[in-house]
Amino acid sequence: MRELSVYIYTDNLVNLTEVKMIVYGIVNCNTVKKSLDWIRANELTYEFHDYKKKGIKAEKLTEWFNVFGWEKVINKNGLTFKKLSKEEQQSINSPEKAIAFLIQNTSAIKRPIVEIEGKPTLIGFKDEEYQQKLR
Repeated sequence: MRELSVYIYTDNLVNLTEVKMIVYGIVNCNTVKKSLDWIRANELTYEFHDYKKKGIKAEKLTEWFNVFGWEKVINKNGLTFKKLSKEEQQSINSPEKAIAFLIQNTSAIKRPIVEIEGKPTLIGFKDEEYQQKLR
C-alpha cells in the first residue's frame, strides 16, 4: 500500500506524506465497508477503530461535534435511533445528552468518520468527497 498524500491549502501548497489516517466505524456496516473498499482500492494506509468493540470517549465525540455538529454525528437513519420512542429521540437535544447517548449506544454514531493527522475530515461515505479529500 502507498502512503496517503494530502494537500493542505494555506498560503503555500504542502504535500504531507506518511500521514496517519484513522477510520472509525463498525466492521459490519455497509457504509464502512464501502469506505474501506475505496481506501484499499486507492492503496492508502489506515488504522481502523471499531467503536462497537473499543468504545469511544466523550472527548473524541466532542472533537467530532466541533467539526461536523453534534446532530450530524448521530445516525438518525439507523435502527438504534429509530427504535427509540419519539419522546426519547426528542430528549437528545444537546451535545451533553448526545454524548451520554452515543457512549452507551455506539451503533448510533454516524459512520464512518475519518481522521487525518488527528483531525476529523470525513463523515459518512460519498465517493466525490473521498476523491476530493484523500487523493
